[in-house]
Amino acid sequence: MTLLADIGRFLIMLKGMFKKLENRQMYWKELMRQCTEIGFGSLGIVTIISVFIGAVSTIQTAYQLVSPLIPISTIAQIVRDTVILEFAPTLVCVVLAGVAGSRIASELGNMRVSEQIDALEIMGINTKTYLILPKIVAAMLMIPLLVIIAMALGIWGGRLAGTAAGIISPNLFDKGLMSDFLPYNVFFALTKSYVFSFILSSIPAFYGYHVQGGALEIGKASTKAVVVSCVLILFADYILSALLL
Repeated sequence: MTLLADIGRFLIMLKGMFKKLENRQMYWKELMRQCTEIGFGSLGIVTIISVFIGAVSTIQTAYQLVSPLIPISTIAQIVRDTVILEFAPTLVCVVLAGVAGSRIASELGNMRVSEQIDALEIMGINTKTYLILPKIVAAMLMIPLLVIIAMALGIWGGRLAGTAAGIISPNLFDKGLMSDFLPYNVFFALTKSYVFSFILSSIPAFYGYHVQGGALEIGKASTKAVVVSCVLILFADYILSALLL
């Protein structure tokens, strides 16, 4: 029953976000602030993860390709498809669920515990629209851009590692990179990023908005939000892969 109640409250929260949009300039400023925090605030960790994931993928792929019948340029093809299809959208969004998701849950939880949300509602402001909607929209705008950056950096990191380790020359890597490329893979990765960005922003917002108690409950809500977001991201990854591939 608790699960059904949470689902019902989550749907009511989503419905309440689209009511009473009275001051669009105020919402625009909040949206820009959230875009800055979610996008630029997560750029550093995304850069580090992407470069090293691409580098490790190249080295491990080369380690497993021991047959002389397989061209060396195949390493670049495997790294490209692995980074685009799985590592960039899924791994980056799982990490962002911990980075951005915990921040969203903590921010809203602190506002709920300190009665700031109650004060805004007394002033006649729709708190779901003002506090939650900009976070979800900002995540769905910025996270796909971060995923695109992660794709490029992951492939570049793989190329750099392959060249530095003497595994594959830059020319062979570039040749494999362009071989049998399917643009649909990029579309699939961006589709996953939009779904994942909605999950990792709406779930923490739900748990943070409905937190009850004190500072201890804020920590529990943030932890639960990150865990649930990661599980739902992996579940959605499986569903989308089964439907779209």
